[in-house]
Amino acid sequence: MPSVVLCITGASGSLYAQTFLELAISLKINVDCIVSERGQKVLEYELGISFNKFKKHFEEGGVKFHPPQDFFSPLASGSVLNRYNGVVVLPCSVGTLGAVANGISSNLVHRVCDVALKERIPLVMAVREMPLNAIHLENMLKLQKMGAVAFVISPAFYNKPKDIKDLALFVVGRIFDLLGIKTEIYKRWKED
Repeated sequence: MPSVVLCITGASGSLYAQTFLELAISLKINVDCIVSERGQKVLEYELGISFNKFKKHFEEGGVKFHPPQDFFSPLASGSVLNRYNGVVVLPCSVGTLGAVANGISSNLVHRVCDVALKERIPLVMAVREMPLNAIHLENMLKLQKMGAVAFVISPAFYNKPKDIKDLALFVVGRIFDLLGIKTEIYKRWKED
């Protein structure tokens, strides 16, 4: 059974993280989740529910949550993180992008990304920002050169999405593809 670490940061795009967790549970993917303090506030604002209610709902589905300041979490160690198929930061704030690109670990999200890079564990940084300035682009290039995937959240329209959930399914499906987890959750190019 695949295992993934999902990091939710303070960028807009909580629907993507919620969709990722829903699909992971339905696909029987083990998920450990870290939600930064800012990520918790954005999630509450965008989804209109308390973080505790969000957390409780997904814990009932088997998701394990780790406090964002817990540097003693097993996930902070390469010997444990090597058991995972990958780390996903969704949505990824440009602050998190900059911290990881420059080796600054001020919370567990940063540390887990740092460990993923040093252990060569697939790392997808799903950045939700526009427009991008030169610093953002340089940080994305740095991470790409280190082996991470600099993923700009950009839903497709060739699959003729009917609602906002279809847009989220496309993005999450592409992330699962990058982790080598094959699904049929979105319509691919020229697919009937």
